[in-house]
Amino acid sequence: MSRWLVTGARGQLGKDLVALLASDNVLAVDLPELDITDSAVVAAAVADFRPDVVVNAAAYTAVDAAESDEDAAYRVNASGPAVLAAALAARPGTRLIHISTDYVFAGDASRPYEVDDPTGPRSAYGRTKLAGEQAVRELFPERSHIVRTAWLYGAGGANFVKTMARLERTQQTVNVVDDQRGSPTWSVDLARGLVELGRSSAPAGVYQCTNGGDTTWCGFTRAIFEELGADPGRVVPTTSEAFPRPAPRPAYSVLADTAWRRAGLAPLPHWRAALRAAFARDGAAFRSEGPS
Repeated sequence: MSRWLVTGARGQLGKDLVALLASDNVLAVDLPELDITDSAVVAAAVADFRPDVVVNAAAYTAVDAAESDEDAAYRVNASGPAVLAAALAARPGTRLIHISTDYVFAGDASRPYEVDDPTGPRSAYGRTKLAGEQAVRELFPERSHIVRTAWLYGAGGANFVKTMARLERTQQTVNVVDDQRGSPTWSVDLARGLVELGRSSAPAGVYQCTNGGDTTWCGFTRAIFEELGADPGRVVPTTSEAFPRPAPRPAYSVLADTAWRRAGLAPLPHWRAALRAAFARDGAAFRSEGPS
């Protein structure tokens, strides 16, 4: 039985990871009990628990807020992974799976990004996540896996699906941008993939893992309306200019899973099938009046 340490365990992805790992020996931690930017606390946790695999799902994900407080985002997204990597480098055999994002790319591609394509983040959030990747690769290259994902949603946190479900209840029509393209990814499917990675002999390096296929936010919302039993025609396409935000959003966020497949890891299902499965399992959570 492997020993897993999951940081950010009360987050959307963290909750799904902990649930999947119920048969293993799991230490699920989050603030306040473990601050990944505190080297002494991290070193003690690693020494006491002696994990075989550490999954770093802790992150500063307030994309717009990061534009005005990049230092706070940097502490969690860059300094935190550096602290984890340094602590694990001194422990033989332990592996680190660090979660990253499509925001490390500029978002101006016309075909899916490969893991070794040039990065070029255009937001504070993207810059801090790229710095976290670089810290992990520099401090712990032999036994670390950096896994980029995109457009994540799940039952356990605030996300786009819950927001659109709330708007379906409260508005006759919903305007959604149709000029940003990516791969909606169910956190349960990603968690399954990460567990498979942690139990595999895949080599260290950078990977990308999302549900298959791609769509726009407008296309995604129409599919959400279908799952809600609502008329997808109520979703009106619009442009990014109509919704100015402090942080620029990538126009193109499709990530190729070439490296993932090459390592013998199972590709995730198509995003539309995943959304259907997500509603079949957790529809009540998506329809709830929770945070959006």
